[in-house]
Amino acid sequence: MVPTTPLAFLPPQLDGRVLAGARLLLPLWLRRSGLRAVQVEGMEHLQRAMEQFQGGHSRLLLAFRHPSLDDPAVMAHLLWSALARAGRPGGSPEGQRRFRPRPHAQFLYDRGIPLWAGAAMGWLLSHLGGCSIQRSKLDLPALRAARVLLLDGPHPFAVAPEGATNGHNEVVSPLEPGVAQLALWTADDLARAGRPEAMQVLPIGLQYSFTASVWPALATLLSQLEADVGLPAAAEPSLDPHRLYDRLFALAEVILTRVEAFYRDAYHQPLPQPDPPTPAVEANARLAQRLGRLMEVALRVAEEALAVEPHGDVTERCRRLEQAGWDRLYPASGSAAPSALERGLAERLAEDTERRLWHMRLVESFVAVSGRYVKDDPSQERFADTLLILWDTLCRIKGGNPERRPRIGPRRAQVRIAEPLVMGPRLAAYRADRRGTVAALTADLQQRLEGLIVPSGPGAQPLARRAR
Repeated sequence: MVPTTPLAFLPPQLDGRVLAGARLLLPLWLRRSGLRAVQVEGMEHLQRAMEQFQGGHSRLLLAFRHPSLDDPAVMAHLLWSALARAGRPGGSPEGQRRFRPRPHAQFLYDRGIPLWAGAAMGWLLSHLGGCSIQRSKLDLPALRAARVLLLDGPHPFAVAPEGATNGHNEVVSPLEPGVAQLALWTADDLARAGRPEAMQVLPIGLQYSFTASVWPALATLLSQLEADVGLPAAAEPSLDPHRLYDRLFALAEVILTRVEAFYRDAYHQPLPQPDPPTPAVEANARLAQRLGRLMEVALRVAEEALAVEPHGDVTERCRRLEQAGWDRLYPASGSAAPSALERGLAERLAEDTERRLWHMRLVESFVAVSGRYVKDDPSQERFADTLLILWDTLCRIKGGNPERRPRIGPRRAQVRIAEPLVMGPRLAAYRADRRGTVAALTADLQQRLEGLIVPSGPGAQPLARRAR
């Protein structure tokens, strides 16, 4: 059935029974995600922030990194289990009282999730207190709901300021300004209402590492992908990271070359033939340049088909294309009882729209790819990130479901929590220059989240974990 009504806002409908059931199922959720442990650093920052929130001294926004689809399970563990334990008497040096109510957070989630994950997922997210948002437009119902929850909700509010996953465990995508805007709006609302609460934004870093060596599994997956693109099996199989990197680079180059030919021949796009081989030092930069040209071409093909003007960076252009697709699939008005002819035409339009959006989905897989991510630090975590992005690409090309990624091995989640950013001192600047203050806060939050990343390579030096 093709929809004939607009894509509706899904409001939060927090249900204590659903929340209780989700808490009971959390260990199974984590295990199905391949997560064997969740380690937390900086719990004292979260505990103090929650105590201030529940004591009526502050309003709280949790701004968490979003490298993986497993992040919701980790955030649930952080709040429902780790923080709850820390709040029990004797649970930690500072945990001298129970949290009432039990720790939870309401949240924003992408309206597209129920479209690919199913209506049941939308129901679950709504009944856990989430509100949907269409990332690609000014979604006023979602923003109003988020603003109300931030100002008066019974729980803190959680948002991923990156807006979407990027498949990179150790790269923070450029943050969208919405989190900063929500925080400053709330601070202004509190001040104008004469309320004493402080508005705080708590940066939370999420990162994943394998609990044991997974090089054999990575080599096996690499061999499968090589077979998919027609590369011969490795003459001398080796688990040496540098040899595996050479194979990974060759695989990426073959995929890039053939997708370039696809757009050049099938869509008559002006992509040059690949340059002759260059020294290894220059090869990564050349690959990154070619990938950038290919992403531009793929976006242009989709934009021309959906009559979307190219505007902004790659992420913004992907959002605009997604919205154009949704506008076609979920029109603002339509017949309550469409005829067979209208249904047939709507089906054809839906099929065509999905084909056009395929180009945008392909680009989304490569938004954070730099060409040097593995070269600079050949850890198994970075290798896995890149190999899975290539798996996603081949899966999309073959028409598969990229949400069903292979599990390479058991992992641990590492949660690092920084000190909160307080909005009060920024309020005067915000009233004088809203756009500039939102941009400055977004940049500060970006720096905090980047400072919470610890490189995975054995010889890598930790980054500043806590930007003060």
